[in-house]
Amino acid sequence: MNEMTLKKPVPKLLREINVVITILARDINLCFKSPGMLIMSLAMPIVMMGMLGGSLSQNMAGGLGFNYNQYLLIGMLVNMLFMTTASGISSLVEDHVTDFTQEMMISPISRYSIVIGKILGSSFGAIVGMLGTIVTGFFMGISLTLGQYLLILLMAPFMCLSAGALAMIVIGLIKSNKMANMAVMLITMPQMFLSGAIIPINNSKGILYVLSRIMPMTYCLDLTRAVVYSGTKEYDSVVLFNPLVSLIVIAVLTVVFLVIGTYFFARSEKNR
Repeated sequence: MNEMTLKKPVPKLLREINVVITILARDINLCFKSPGMLIMSLAMPIVMMGMLGGSLSQNMAGGLGFNYNQYLLIGMLVNMLFMTTASGISSLVEDHVTDFTQEMMISPISRYSIVIGKILGSSFGAIVGMLGTIVTGFFMGISLTLGQYLLILLMAPFMCLSAGALAMIVIGLIKSNKMANMAVMLITMPQMFLSGAIIPINNSKGILYVLSRIMPMTYCLDLTRAVVYSGTKEYDSVVLFNPLVSLIVIAVLTVVFLVIGTYFFARSEKNR
């Protein structure tokens, strides 16, 4: 009787936090056990910035009214956070195959805790990719101030959560590992080119204008640039929207994607 009175039930909030931390720690551990993922996170900035970005800088940066190299660096930092997090979420399909997610689903825990833990775990590789981008920029002679880097780092969780929430919709609908990776690529690669990460979109028109305005990365990028360029003469040339507008759009899209994606994900596991 005394033993039963001593064993108090764990508060629900603490249980959910423990789930998030456990899944986060598992993904970080898996990341270290997969050096290929870390190498790719470091190699991609070299390819995208060194080759594509370098070519654009040499051939089209003149007359833009702002430092294109810094514009590119900020774009690639956000792009790495977005793409790497979204790609990491696709590993949920592998967890589905190995029945890891099924084991979690039968536990009395919130599906949102599972998803948020997975997104946070995937964001670890994204942070590594961001560091790779900073190093690549350094060797290209592109840099920001320490304060600007810290501001981007503080905003990183919002970018990763937005990317992960978007990817969850795909993961909830596709249960083939190969197809999931391809689908995630299809929703992230176009955003890199149409959201302003590499090529300015101030003068986009027609279908390109519409596409750029419905892509979450557009607002993540614009909010980041608004913070970094705040108080500078280049602000009006690189920032498209009021920062508050970008923040509201990011928050709304993230919540909507998270709810829809988690619903599809939970339903697919339940129907197995």
